[in-house]
Amino acid sequence: MEIHPTPDQEAFIRLAIETGRLRSPEDAATEALALWEERERRRMDVLAAVDEAEASLARGEGRLITPEDMRELASEVKRRGRDRLAAEHEADR
Repeated sequence: MEIHPTPDQEAFIRLAIETGRLRSPEDAATEALALWEERERRRMDVLAAVDEAEASLARGEGRLITPEDMRELASEVKRRGRDRLAAEHEADR
């Protein structure tokens, strides 16, 4: 299979190779596909969780979530996201 990056993508790949981030265009494709696969797996996990939540609500197992609950959840999600980004940044060093 042949993949044809845009001129901007080619420049981005060349820069990554020149700076030592990648060794070859194939490495760029491999990394991009791995990231895409990871994103798609997360998306499938989210969809499965939504399906389960809908089934739970249909069984009458749901509960009322207050605005305070939502703020706490948003804060927790942000914190976990920041922690994940920091860990990924450390792993790239």
